[in-house]
Amino acid sequence: MSEKLKGKVAVITGGASGIGETIAKTFYNEGATVVIADIDQEKGPKVAQEIVGSGGSATYIPTDVAKKIEVKTLIDKTIKLYGKLDCAVNNTGIFHRYALTHELDEEIWDNIMAVNLRGLWLCMKYEIPQMLKQGGGAIVNMSSAAGLVGTRGFAAYSASKGGVVQLTKTAALEYAKSGISVNAICPGTIKTPKVAKVLEDPQEKAEIQILIDSHPIGRLGDPEEVAEAVLFFCSQKTRFITGVCLPVDGGSTAA
Repeated sequence: MSEKLKGKVAVITGGASGIGETIAKTFYNEGATVVIADIDQEKGPKVAQEIVGSGGSATYIPTDVAKKIEVKTLIDKTIKLYGKLDCAVNNTGIFHRYALTHELDEEIWDNIMAVNLRGLWLCMKYEIPQMLKQGGGAIVNMSSAAGLVGTRGFAAYSASKGGVVQLTKTAALEYAKSGISVNAICPGTIKTPKVAKVLEDPQEKAEIQILIDSHPIGRLGDPEEVAEAVLFFCSQKTRFITGVCLPVDGGSTAA
């Protein structure tokens, strides 16, 4: 344990499972106090309890990032509990099934945008004022490789993640002189528990193989690899880096 985040307070949305859970545990291992925000009121407390049981400091706050009042409550409670917000990882995101652009249902489009783009903006809307009061902080937004290149059959998801890229760059410019770094991670396909479950389904294996083949490195990514990239951006030593949207995708966007 190098304790790169010793004494820091970090909010991680979508922290109850998958990449978010791994980020939460990585931050704990580096000395941070972790606030886990998620709609999953079963898994969220369990992750927080695991961290506390291992000697760390963690709190679960139920949060639907698509709802303004819940995002505001998340930040208010964090400040009430810990007095500050050093790192914010806006990780919550949802996906949709394959559908060509003209076949995509309007309700699906609206739901994707509400969570992936509007929800992330709402998080920044309430995180940034606190960081301005403190004189700085680090924000890391979770975009996707699909936000950097076109992805057939995933118009809403790709559009939402492309929006995250531009929102990240805009905020980075706006707050660069205020000591707030704003960066984004753009993962390829990561072997989360959900993806691992699909891998076990013989009917889905062909589709997964296509995804694997799209990564020049020849495999899917691990959640830990994404978490390390997030940790890099939250380190005090990397605060000169802002406005970067970093692919963690096994080379899939390099071509």
